[in-house]
Parts: sequence; C-alpha cells; structure tokens
Amino acid sequence: MIEAILYSLAGLAGLAIGGELLVRGAVGIAQRLGVSNLVTGLVIVGAATSMPEMVASVEAAMAGSPGIAWGNIVGSNIANTLLILGATALVMPIALSGSGRRDAVVALAATLLLWGITAMQIGSVWLGAALLAGIVAYVYWRYNHPHSDAGDEEDEPEAQVRLPAALLLFAIGLGLLVAGGQALVTGAIDLARLSGISETVIGLTVVAIGTSLPELAASVAAAIRGKPGLAIGNVVGSNIYNILLIGGVTMTIAPFAVPVEMLAYEMVLLALSAVAFLLLVWRAREISRMIGALLLVAFAANTAMMFA
Repeated sequence: MIEAILYSLAGLAGLAIGGELLVRGAVGIAQRLGVSNLVTGLVIVGAATSMPEMVASVEAAMAGSPGIAWGNIVGSNIANTLLILGATALVMPIALSGSGRRDAVVALAATLLLWGITAMQIGSVWLGAALLAGIVAYVYWRYNHPHSDAGDEEDEPEAQVRLPAALLLFAIGLGLLVAGGQALVTGAIDLARLSGISETVIGLTVVAIGTSLPELAASVAAAIRGKPGLAIGNVVGSNIYNILLIGGVTMTIAPFAVPVEMLAYEMVLLALSAVAFLLLVWRAREISRMIGALLLVAFAANTAMMFA
C-alpha cells in the first residue's frame, strides 16, 4: 500500500513539472515554425499528452484486459471535457474567440464513430488500421489548414525561445509526463485492486483520470500563460487522438469488440460531453468559472456513480 501511494505521489510530481515544461517548449516551437497556438495544441501537445493513455491502453490490450484499455480511452475523453476544461476554467477563464470549432466537429464525429463501433460489437485489425488512417488524414488536414478558424491566433509579442532550447524543453517535459503518468497509473491500479474494483471501472475512472493529468497540467499551464488556443487545442486534440490513434493501436494489437457494458451509460455521457464542447466553442465567448464549476460537478457526479 505504501509503495502504491509513493508511486502515485511521484507520478503527480512528474506530471506537474512535465506539463509546464511541455507547454513552454510547445509555445517556443510554434513561434519558431510560425504555427498557431491552436494547431500546436492540436498536433503537438495533444499527441504528446496522450502518450500516457497510449501506454496504459496498449499495455492493457496486450495483457488481455480490454475493459481497462477501452475504459481508459472513453474515461479519458470524458475527463478531458469535464474535468480538465472545468478545472482549467476555474483557475483561469478560457477565452474562445472561435478557436477549435471545426476540430470540435471532428471530435464529435470520432465520438459517434466509436459509439457505432461499440453498438455493432465489431473488432478487427482492419478497423484498427482504418482508425489510424483517420488520425493521419486529420493531422495532414490540420497542418495544411492552420488558419481555418477565426480567432485561431493569440499573437501577443513575447520573447522567443531558441528552437534547440524549445525542443529540449519539450522533450524533457514529454519524458516527465510519460514517466509520471506510468508511475501514477501503476500506483492507482494497485490501490484500486486492493479495494476489489472491477477492471472496467478501473479503466473508466482511476486509469482514465490518472492518464488525463498530463492534459490537465498542460491546459492549466497554457491558460495561466495566456494561451487559450493552446489549452483548447490540447483538450480537443487529445480527444481526437484518444479515439483514432490510441483506439486504432489498441484495436490493431487486440482486435476485440469494445466492452458492451459501456454502451448504456458511458458512451451516452461521452457523446453528450462532445456535444456540449461543440456548443461551447461555437456559441460561447469564453468558458467562465461558472461553466467550469458546472463541468466539474458533472464529472464528480459521474465518478461517484461509477463507485456507487
């Protein structure tokens, strides 16, 4: 028990420090390459902070635990929208200005695709390959259309970091995030299993929350640094990567159907959270502290129901 607690605490420290370094490096890379903060969040930070989910889901798939693997993906996306956006907005209201509108549409489409795959109870290597092709197409489209959203840029003059230094910060931050995520998940799973919790619940809650902490650290750091596009891009980008990239790799390695028990409730909540995010970025001027608090309450209620 003590070892599990120490793993969890070490993981939290790694995530906190790594999140700040990752954002600093990503902003520096964006400045030097002339890429918008939103696209940096979508393509660079979104992918990087999804690595703990990748590690956890792939390890679970290879170990023959699809409940943990897919529960982690679904639970992480719910945590991204409700926990991370909520906590980030509570720390610092997130100005939207049209950022991420089309990406939110892609995220909703990916969510509905996952719902359909779950409902049809299909699983195959070819389906995994199709999901991977989807993420390749998305990254290609987003990189070649970096200014497709109004308000995509938050171009405030600031001291630029040299590209080698930015890359080093990004690499160190990513390493700390992955190591911290692994340590936290290891400790959290040990603690949960000592309590006799099922693998699906572990995947949807403990593992999902643990592997989502890099996104939380990165988004909060970005919001505090006055980079709302980076914070939004990180969340929506991670949601897309979780389904298409991590889901694709998981399905390719272990071509089993997504656990059907998630269809009745968690898939519904996942779709509703994706719709809510879409409405926010299309209609709201900012994600205020009040909205952030409501998102956190919804997340807390869902987590409590899982353990009820």
